[in-house]
Amino acid sequence: MPDRKSHETQPPYEAARAERPTTAEGTLERPSGKHDPYAAFRFPAFGFYTSGNLISVIGRLMFMVAVEWEIYGRTHSATALGLVGLMIALPVVLLSLPAGHIADRFPRKRIVLVTQALSAICSLALAFVSWRHLAIPNWPFLQKGNHFLYGIASIFERHTTYFHFDDLSIPLIYLILLISATGRTFGWAARSSYFPQLVPRDAFANAVTWNSSVFQIGSVVGPAIGGLLIVRAGFPFIYLVDAICAMSFFLLVLPIRSSDRGSSSERNAWRSLKEGIRFVVSKKVILATITLDMFAVLLGGATALLPIFADQILHCGPIGLGWMRAAPGIGAFIMALLIAYLPPMKHAGKTLLWCVTGFGLVTIIFGLSHYLWLSLAMLFMTGVFDSVSVVVRHTMLQLLTPDTMRGRISAVNNIFIGTSNELGALESGLTAALFGPVISVVAGGVGTILVVLGVSGIWPETRKIGALDRN
Repeated sequence: MPDRKSHETQPPYEAARAERPTTAEGTLERPSGKHDPYAAFRFPAFGFYTSGNLISVIGRLMFMVAVEWEIYGRTHSATALGLVGLMIALPVVLLSLPAGHIADRFPRKRIVLVTQALSAICSLALAFVSWRHLAIPNWPFLQKGNHFLYGIASIFERHTTYFHFDDLSIPLIYLILLISATGRTFGWAARSSYFPQLVPRDAFANAVTWNSSVFQIGSVVGPAIGGLLIVRAGFPFIYLVDAICAMSFFLLVLPIRSSDRGSSSERNAWRSLKEGIRFVVSKKVILATITLDMFAVLLGGATALLPIFADQILHCGPIGLGWMRAAPGIGAFIMALLIAYLPPMKHAGKTLLWCVTGFGLVTIIFGLSHYLWLSLAMLFMTGVFDSVSVVVRHTMLQLLTPDTMRGRISAVNNIFIGTSNELGALESGLTAALFGPVISVVAGGVGTILVVLGVSGIWPETRKIGALDRN
């Protein structure tokens, strides 16, 4: 998230300004003052990385659409959808700080490659489990796993009585998701701190914008194709495609020349992690904007409940679900393109607050909608509003962070932001089980607006954030 951009009281960017920008390609010259919307793509390392990232995101979001529909189809439980988020969030909460420390101590490129390989292996395992789910042996630990999951669902399920946990693949799917999320937690910390080395500081805001655009392209293509393939090819095929996409990222990152060797110091791990936490807390504007983004997604995200809306409310099936998952990506991509082509926003703080408020409002309308076209329009708008938050927060977080601390700061940020979608999925699933999906989504939208008011009052500095190009 951004930091204060008031031209009168700009804090120094000590360590971040101490050295001339360098990347894996070597020392980089500052570009001319003319605005270049394609500045980041002038550097080959960024092109390789971004191409691989796009392929990986497409595969991963195809994967998520398939997992959610498969889990819901075999359980008819909102709680089961929430538990998908929990399996992904647990490693982030428990391992992000150690992952950040490792990203600052060991070569980040190597960590990225290892975690991508692990992701591919997990997707292959899930493809096999899904393909052979009717032939899985009746092992006692799988029976106990289903009994345990049923017991959890029984606590919360008050909105439906026909949920069930009798397919032996369900515990295995959760276990594979947990292992995959563990690898991705370490990979995320390494990728977040490796990414700024691909371009110079002057092009970094542009790189963040295009990186967000790439994610949004994947967010459109992946779910849309995933929903179609559920009908045409089945779940195992989708998981196999995701494994291929993960390995494609591996192969595209592999040739990038890297001078990244990690830190040679042998300082105390816990002390270095506390330094990362202390840095984030000391930067009030970063803390405020991270808090704003985290709670907005935690409360306002309706993504986890889309299978229920597709099945019970909008009656549009898996293809409709794919387009519902894609709609926010379409909105975010269009907004990211506008941000890339337009000069940097002059009042980023006020824009951020208004956009998060808008995110809450359109979430409320989505929750009340019974028309597919209106629901798609509101999901589109959530992507538009969210795109601004992503660009502002990521740009400022990296520009304010010294390179030697980027792994740890990325890890702290990952705990705040990386878990908000998944914990939001858990929160949405449990509240939908108790009160129904409509109340869950509408209450989340209201909560998002209240968070904006709270952040604006507690950290008034947020309203004073100025242009993102003033360093």
